[in-house]
Amino acid sequence: MTVQVFTDEPGERFSPGAVLQGRRGGQGAGQDGALTVVRARWNKDILLVALEGVADRNQAEALRGTELFAEPDEAGEDDAWYEEDLVGLAVMVDGTKVGSVTGLITGEVQDLLEVELDGGTSALVPFVEEIVPEVDPESGTITLTPPPGLLTLNAPAADGSSAAEDPA
Repeated sequence: MTVQVFTDEPGERFSPGAVLQGRRGGQGAGQDGALTVVRARWNKDILLVALEGVADRNQAEALRGTELFAEPDEAGEDDAWYEEDLVGLAVMVDGTKVGSVTGLITGEVQDLLEVELDGGTSALVPFVEEIVPEVDPESGTITLTPPPGLLTLNAPAADGSSAAEDPA
């Protein structure tokens, strides 16, 4: 069967014997539970994967829409965060809650935190140590030291327009 790859390490994730967790996709099809990779190979830009217990086209078709997940490597990495670790954390600036994290946008150069601010606007915050010096999931907070204007970029101006629309 073919697999749409979202990992940066497909050779490791789809190596023979790798156990992946299957979770039904949005189409209502698929399989929940463990799936073991028998073999995998590339055909140009398409990854072809054989899974244990999937012997024919009908069984493969039954897996359509199934999302495959692998356990994260190196759980002890200090600077590695997953979106599910961050969403819902209270965003603190100078000890005051200013909003909460609603998402993480991963990029090739840097990641961005999506923050819903208490005033009803949102902001994208570069997820770099200079701006995000502390992430504390135990206390449910993330501390920001934003440069001036970062969190007010989308805030409405006195005339009702947003700061992003201001030509100055």
